[in-house]
Amino acid sequence: MDLTMKHRKLTRNRSPPAVPTSNKTKHNKKKKALKYRKCVCSPSSHGHVDFPRVWNELRLRQQLCDGIIHSSDGKALHVHRALLSAASSHFKALFTAAHRSSRSETNEVNVDISSELLELILDYAYTGRCNVTLNNVQQLLPASDRYAVFGVVQQCCAYLIEEMRPDNCLGIFRFACPYFCSALEERGRRYIAHNFKNILDQSTEFFDLTAEELDAILSDDELNVAHEEVVFDSITKWIDADPDLRRPWFGTLIHSPRYGLMSFKFFTESVMSNPYICENADLQNSLYPASLFLAKLDSKRGSEVDLNDPVARPRIPYEILFAIGGWSAGSPTSFVETYDTRADRWFLSVNTDVTPRAYHGLCALDSLIYMIGGFDGNEHFNSVRCFNPITRKWKERACMYHARCYVSVCTLGGRIYAMGGYNGRTRMNSAERYNPNSNQWEIIPSMQRQRSDASAAALNDKIYIVGGFNGQEVLSSAEMFDPLSNQWSYIHPMTSARSGVSLVAYKGCLYALGGFNGFTRLNTGEKYDPSQSLDWHEVTEMFSPRSNFATVVLDDMIFVIGGFNGNMSSRPNCRQQ
Repeated sequence: MDLTMKHRKLTRNRSPPAVPTSNKTKHNKKKKALKYRKCVCSPSSHGHVDFPRVWNELRLRQQLCDGIIHSSDGKALHVHRALLSAASSHFKALFTAAHRSSRSETNEVNVDISSELLELILDYAYTGRCNVTLNNVQQLLPASDRYAVFGVVQQCCAYLIEEMRPDNCLGIFRFACPYFCSALEERGRRYIAHNFKNILDQSTEFFDLTAEELDAILSDDELNVAHEEVVFDSITKWIDADPDLRRPWFGTLIHSPRYGLMSFKFFTESVMSNPYICENADLQNSLYPASLFLAKLDSKRGSEVDLNDPVARPRIPYEILFAIGGWSAGSPTSFVETYDTRADRWFLSVNTDVTPRAYHGLCALDSLIYMIGGFDGNEHFNSVRCFNPITRKWKERACMYHARCYVSVCTLGGRIYAMGGYNGRTRMNSAERYNPNSNQWEIIPSMQRQRSDASAAALNDKIYIVGGFNGQEVLSSAEMFDPLSNQWSYIHPMTSARSGVSLVAYKGCLYALGGFNGFTRLNTGEKYDPSQSLDWHEVTEMFSPRSNFATVVLDDMIFVIGGFNGNMSSRPNCRQQ
């Protein structure tokens, strides 16, 4: 059995710039400081601050005010010069007349922004917060940047990051560039790269990109596309939006796709038959290496792509599958395998410090992988280990209250839930929840039925668990746990009894796939949509019957990995049926 889970790729760390080593170090540092402006939108630069309430009370009552600001629409706002100077070096310079040779202070200044925006900036100066909205952020960010109120800049950037969606991320990314918001710009770039297919389908802003911007996006190694055909199609869509003006850019953009990762059929029928390419001999010649590469690959059916060839260089995968442990050749394994979705390859990891273990729970939370409970052929575990894919280090975490083999695990609300399982003596209905911040487990209400070899998934802020084995029979029943009411309740049973089933949440529905019905391994599956019907409905069968396998969602598809097909020679000696 393979226990497999999906893990999001983490951003790589970038090395800091080298420090000058010549005898002109101080001069170089000073010169560099003049040329470089630090990003002000990073959350570590400024954040929400609780200011004394009396400050704003004095402002609203116009008490002890010693300064006046005149807005562009003629409104005079009374302020406390010291407080405003603390919030903005620009206002400090205006009030102290630092830009004048006389150095005499003034208590009245004029600004070229509206009173509405100025009120928002004053809200921040006096309270540490301002009301950033979709209607004002486009004016508020440049105004606060111009007057050096960087706390407001940071809050605007934080708001835009939260509001980023496929239909507006391109506009946010382009908006961030002129204001030295490098953190927002980088978040925008990563969001575009990771959600490119949705952007292509949903965003009208895509057609407003310049050729240089589009080329930078399509050439990005982190571009998250299931197939390189998507990249080529995006180029033709962009050019077709204004062919007379954009046709000359085709020769530049045509080198962005990784043609060696395309299908030979698409390359011949869609790429080489494209009218922009057919009419240009130079473009045809530039694609000859890719044509030769794919022709050779097509003639050798089943052979692997040479990833070292430049035309087939894979992009950095956005998500990686980890398969950790499991049962193989009659005993638990310590193998760790990873699947690169872009290279379409499995890689075996070595020296991962994994104790041989099978029938454990596996889940990802906060970019860490948790291995929960399990069985090593002799002992049933209550232990929990945590793996950091970046440092490749394991750490022991707090143990569960109960040993659990054949445990059902899922995450919800930043917590890990472990339900049911087999402790070596009995099948359990108990359940517990783990808080990674406090490194503590807590007991939650028990399920209605004893269940080992069941499967759980989270959907719509609730936890569902289906099937399993109670020691006497394979179950078709299903239950739901609501963390708000702290109660379990039955939902309609599945159409088939299933032990060793895999449950996955996908597009608002639950899919129960495969398993063992007490007589044979299943290749059938069924679907439950809590918003549409109380019943389960059959779905298309899998190619192979299997139980005790893994299920993940990748590239808008459900993947099933590994499992047991009924060959008893590989069955563990603690088998339940």
